Amino acid sequence: MIIYGSSMSPYVRKTIVFATEKGLDFEVVMASAQMGPPEFLEASPFGKMPGFKDGDFLISDSTAIITYLDTIKPEPNLIPIEAKARARTIWYEEFGDTIVAACGGKIFFNRVVSPKFFGQPGDLAAADEAQKTEFPRLMDYLESVAPASGFLVEDRFTLADIAVASPLATLALGDCQIDAARHPKAKAYVSRIWERPAFAKLIAQEKAALAA
Repeated sequence: MIIYGSSMSPYVRKTIVFATEKGLDFEVVMASAQMGPPEFLEASPFGKMPGFKDGDFLISDSTAIITYLDTIKPEPNLIPIEAKARARTIWYEEFGDTIVAACGGKIFFNRVVSPKFFGQPGDLAAADEAQKTEFPRLMDYLESVAPASGFLVEDRFTLADIAVASPLATLALGDCQIDAARHPKAKAYVSRIWERPAFAKLIAQEKAALAA
């Protein structure tokens, strides 16, 4: 199996962590809209990361890929079966994928992607405004739901935790950190999830790549 893309993308990181936690064997191949093997654009015709290949099966979109991986390897179970827990897990995935990642895109793209990878200055004012006005409101919500157990659903590690922690790791790479004074529960919760080996290895690699 091949996952195409860069783990600095929250969607690629989410997919890699999910596959790792499932104990699946896979390879990560760097790809983006500007580069990558022909199979990447066959899997992802619009050049969006991640793309995925398993034999002759090609598909894109992190949620679609994760759905496939969960079906071919149901255990360990990372998407709850009980109706309410499953619905909450999908909500948290939507929160991470759509709401947090939208804020993160403004910050990470303008502070990191545009200057480092495109050689063009980013809109730093837009990044600063997103961090000042949008990000705290998102963390207010996470603070209100951050559980004492350390996990968002069923008191155990699930896709919900992967999906919320992944875009926040991208934000951190863009120098947007959770304020421990204002959001102590959210900070502690996310930090614990990042300590899992599947996350910690990727984050260390990403920091090293940006420092190079």
